[in-house]
Amino acid sequence: MNSSNPVLVEVWRGNMVESRHHGAAAIVDAAGRVVEGWGDIDGPVFARSAIKPLQALPLVETGAAERYRLGDPEIALACASHRGEPQHTERVAHWLATIGLGAGDLECGSHLPYHEPTAQALIRAAEAPTALHSNCSGKHSGFLTTARHQGEPTRGYIAPDHPVQRRVARVLEEMSGLDLSRAPRGTDGCGIPVIGISLQGMARGMARLGDTSGLDADRAHAARRILDAMHNAPLMVSGTGTFASELMRAAAGVRVKPGAEGVYCAVLPQRGLGVALKIDDGAGRASEVAMGAILTRLGVLDDAARERLAPKLAPVIKNIAGREVGSIRPAAMLAGH
Repeated sequence: MNSSNPVLVEVWRGNMVESRHHGAAAIVDAAGRVVEGWGDIDGPVFARSAIKPLQALPLVETGAAERYRLGDPEIALACASHRGEPQHTERVAHWLATIGLGAGDLECGSHLPYHEPTAQALIRAAEAPTALHSNCSGKHSGFLTTARHQGEPTRGYIAPDHPVQRRVARVLEEMSGLDLSRAPRGTDGCGIPVIGISLQGMARGMARLGDTSGLDADRAHAARRILDAMHNAPLMVSGTGTFASELMRAAAGVRVKPGAEGVYCAVLPQRGLGVALKIDDGAGRASEVAMGAILTRLGVLDDAARERLAPKLAPVIKNIAGREVGSIRPAAMLAGH
């Protein structure tokens, strides 16, 4: 990471800053014009799950979603990093059955649900989590659905040379406006390829989801379908009580998607803008606060939304006894002080 990136978020304990989170962020329009930026927005970063709405475009534009009559919950799950609640796993299981597949066809691996009550229920029942509980099971179901629709092998769909992943890579190039042929490559936590993309390119791709004037008809339809699904089924995108779901419920004009290692993206459809940020040390606690500050700065959170989201826009820190001892706050440059 760029060591000169500014401090975006501060952690206060008492009357002193205890920790600082450096990072970079970009606000970009669909033409690629940088409206505002902080830090290095041109160097490549792994976007991780923050660009799942872009990765879901082929599911809709190939006609796969229409063929299998997927609704808003399924489209939202294709964009999701869900918490493994029953509302998520049951929907994914039904979706897979619709295309003649099951949990065993998912190649994302498994982990305990991020939703603590669901995880505790599994442990009490002495049941092991399945791939349905993976936070990426919806995205992978979308990949499998597209493969089934296109008549492609379902086994090995996570490989870089599989048609599913080649389609995704092409979409990322087209939406970001970048040549990614020599971009850094890696493997995501769920097994799919990850490609190094600049924050400027990421933000432009997100902006083009909201401002579809430069897209062909099929992709414009797919972009609108995805954003509508995220709006109509925000709990599917993340889960109960999460910043992403609560933010989309509180602010109708915003779609957001977090990713691992402190990456966060947003689409502002009514403004035709996209936002992308990366916290250098990978802290999710800081990426949420930074995104909240940027959206506040842009004026897309009204008084009611800010009041509803207040505990997440500046989270308090409590000690073991439950007493408030500090807070996590946006740095002055983001807060507009």
